[in-house]
Amino acid sequence: MSQLDPSTMSRRQQLVETYRMTKQTDPTIGLWVGGSFVVGAVIGALLFWLLPAGGVLGVVFAVIGAVLFGVLAALLVFSRRAQKAAYTRIEGQPGAAAAALNMLRRGWTVTPAVGFNKSQDVVHRVVGPPGVVLVGEGTSPARVRGLLATERTKHQRVLPDTPITELVAGNGEGEVPLPKLVSKVSRMKREVRPGEITDILNRLKALDSTRGTLPMPKGPMPTNMKGMRQNLRGR
Repeated sequence: MSQLDPSTMSRRQQLVETYRMTKQTDPTIGLWVGGSFVVGAVIGALLFWLLPAGGVLGVVFAVIGAVLFGVLAALLVFSRRAQKAAYTRIEGQPGAAAAALNMLRRGWTVTPAVGFNKSQDVVHRVVGPPGVVLVGEGTSPARVRGLLATERTKHQRVLPDTPITELVAGNGEGEVPLPKLVSKVSRMKREVRPGEITDILNRLKALDSTRGTLPMPKGPMPTNMKGMRQNLRGR
């Protein structure tokens, strides 16, 4: 079944769809969300009960605190479990790193598969405040690093003064695990100003126009990460 577009769904539909997708990977999601609501409600009720109000007003405040803290705790736990489940669903699939990088917020431009070889090793490109970040993924770290070196050389020809960083997505030594990839990229040191990013993107258009059409890896390219984020944020 094709994934629904979050922008065409109501808030309730978004939450239901996200819950359904998460439950496929995390069958205990209901227990986690329900338990967190109860714990949050108890904490909220106790905190609001301590407010300087007694009688009926104190009970009302306690109920309000229970609902507020319960819902907040449930949403926080749901968000974390849903994101973890989304990474689990796509990890190991061709293009998983590109799907994860689409979780980056505004100010970042992600271009999947700017480099590719017959062994299905792929290099994706991220342009943002740190400059250019090349992210490689594949079954052989040595091949991936070789492909990254090739792409770095190509990019340096058109961007000689732009910082270029290479990362390998994976669970091996010196690699960045998929769930930590977005955090790793977004926390990198800011090296270029917003105005310079526009110039970088224009220069890269010339480079990309000379590549032709790259053959994509066999199998589906996972793209549900961004939809998952939109579902959780109601966008």
